[in-house]
Amino acid sequence: MRATHSKKVGTGSNKRPEKLNVHIRNSWRTNLQLIRSIGNMIGYKKSLSEWQCLSEVKMGRGSPIPPMLRRKIVEQYQKGVSQRKIAKSLKLSSSTVHNIIQRFRESGTISVRKGQGRKTILDARDLRALRRHCITYRNATVMEITTWAQEYFQKTLSVNTIHRAIRRCRLKLYRSKKKPYLNMIQKRRRFLWAKAHLKWTVAKWKTVLWSDESKFEVLFGKLGRHVIRTKEDKDNPSCYQRSVQKPASLMVWGCMSACGMGSLHIWKGTINAERYIQVLEQHMLPSRRRLFQGRPCIFQHDNARPHTASITTSWLRRRRSRVLKWPACSPDLSPIENIWCIIKRKMRQRRHKTVEQLEACIRQEWDNIHIPKLEHLVSS
Repeated sequence: MRATHSKKVGTGSNKRPEKLNVHIRNSWRTNLQLIRSIGNMIGYKKSLSEWQCLSEVKMGRGSPIPPMLRRKIVEQYQKGVSQRKIAKSLKLSSSTVHNIIQRFRESGTISVRKGQGRKTILDARDLRALRRHCITYRNATVMEITTWAQEYFQKTLSVNTIHRAIRRCRLKLYRSKKKPYLNMIQKRRRFLWAKAHLKWTVAKWKTVLWSDESKFEVLFGKLGRHVIRTKEDKDNPSCYQRSVQKPASLMVWGCMSACGMGSLHIWKGTINAERYIQVLEQHMLPSRRRLFQGRPCIFQHDNARPHTASITTSWLRRRRSRVLKWPACSPDLSPIENIWCIIKRKMRQRRHKTVEQLEACIRQEWDNIHIPKLEHLVSS
């Protein structure tokens, strides 16, 4: 009994190294898999010996054989080694070796055959027709394009399919820019104006006193179009987009030049020729004397009705104010429009609740604009 017990203990002690070797071998294979994944991420190309060691680990279904291992299979096949011996030496399946050798016989290459996959519903000819239709009808919605495509191609197409097809046509849906409408006469006058002022230097443009009006609204209640919420919070009052029918607003008149900011005038209600003349007399003339200090300058304003009224033009003529001729519907040519955009962008971040707060903020932002910014806008 004692001898038998000692024999069992002895056999148990002999099996422990075998279990330990199996554990070490499994951990070694796991480390090789980790090395292989890290090498793929950093672009490391493994040697043939490493692939032979890694071939003991079962590869995933559909994983392509590396080109180095394919080249080794073809070299041994050309030396006259049988496919079974090649598969056994490289520890691959016989069908894998057979397929690689058969592809080498047929095409003479060892590259991986490109997967066929599912064919697209719209071929190249259909995509060209779709591109022509999208360019012709640029303002059409994706739903309208889908309806047209189903009737034209006689195929069952979804909105997502058309959306992907539009991207394949190298087109994309964008939000269109807002530009004032110009007819042919206005375009012609605008071109002649630009041609007449083409030779003006930067010093000449710095002698212009730019003026314009803009409307500012109280943004309280007008929140953004997007809100962060869950699906169940759609009826939560804090997630609504509140709209105001007639928000409180202010009409602002201002002037500026490359030398600095002029006066700012704020009034409520609409403006007519008589009120506009008062603004010019109380704010434009002092700003011109302060900015140019007696040097000759050119006054600019657009073609609004109070600006082109007969009493306004006669008043400017009596004051000997030289006025810059301005083409119709051309706010993009005036640098003071950029000043209004800068101020309104900063106003949206504050969200004032009263007209008094709005007026105070407008005056504060107007005074915070520095001369280098004005010089850059005028000379650009």
